[in-house]
Parts: sequence; structure tokens; C-alpha cells
Amino acid sequence: MENKNSIEENFEQLEAIIKEMQSEETSLDKSFELYNNGLKLIQDCNRQIDTIEKKIKIIEEESIDG
Repeated sequence: MENKNSIEENFEQLEAIIKEMQSEETSLDKSFELYNNGLKLIQDCNRQIDTIEKKIKIIEEESIDG
């Protein structure tokens, strides 16, 4: 299932995950779950960044050719 959040929203969620993982009250099981959720968010951010980079390249090529 693909995440439909913006990159900014994903970064906010990642910050929250990091804070929760740093808490001494977070269990090992919960830390593992948070870690996996964070990896999924990072992968989604990477996909979003790749898409943006491709769009920028297309725009640059069009401006050079145009």
C-alpha cells in the first residue's frame, strides 16, 4: 500500500518515530515496529524524490530544446 503523504508529512512522521524510539520507555518490540515504519517512510520519500528529479530533468530538457 502506497503512502499518499507529502514529503514534509513523511519527515514529520519520521521525527516523531525518532523521538519515540529515543524514549527509555519504548520497549524493544515497539522500537522494532517503529524502525520498520520509519524504513517504509524513507522508501516512500526516496520514491517521491526520484519522481521529482525525473520531472526536473524533463523540464530542463524541454527548456534546452525549446
